[in-house]
Amino acid sequence: MKAPVIDNSEKNSRRKWLFGLSALSLFPLLKFGFFRKKNTVISCAPAAEKKTMKLLTQDGRLVEVDMANISSAKQKITDKELQGWVKKS
Repeated sequence: MKAPVIDNSEKNSRRKWLFGLSALSLFPLLKFGFFRKKNTVISCAPAAEKKTMKLLTQDGRLVEVDMANISSAKQKITDKELQGWVKKS
């Protein structure tokens, strides 16, 4: 029994069809993420509010200080102690 004779034009058309089919089979690889770019993450949280407190300096100026920088016993002083503490220029 002899094998059927296939001419070159049929061979080329089969190769083109097979190449096209194999090229289309690569598209799912893109979807699965083999060639995926890294996504950038953007923070959407609101900006943290800094708690501040107004304090009086020894020379009598009123300043606003961040609460994270304050470590005190949270003991209030009397008016007379305050008047003696402030230096008048």
